[in-house]
Amino acid sequence: MPDTLSPSQQITQAVTSWPGVEAGPGRRGEFAFTVSGREIGHLHGDHAAHFAFPKDVAASLKDEGRVVDHPVFPGKVGPAARRIADEQDIRAVIELMRLNYERVVARHGVPEAA
Repeated sequence: MPDTLSPSQQITQAVTSWPGVEAGPGRRGEFAFTVSGREIGHLHGDHAAHFAFPKDVAASLKDEGRVVDHPVFPGKVGPAARRIADEQDIRAVIELMRLNYERVVARHGVPEAA
């Protein structure tokens, strides 16, 4: 058994530690993270993360080199992707999820515990 967690396990452990985050399989084979039923991002195994940001946020993140176009929506501003190849990418994906988490919580609040 490996001593270290896989990239997706590290990301899941961090993101699900935030109040109100739920995680599980999506409809298209992805592993999605949601808050109040709103997706903050999803993973495709240990290799890629996908997000949806407001156009201005997505444009800034792309200009900063933090995300690239979503492969299904090339050239469209909003959907974004980040590859996961190393520890820096893992931290970046967690930061991007946190950015969306904070946006959702600011707008809709943290869901009450069931």
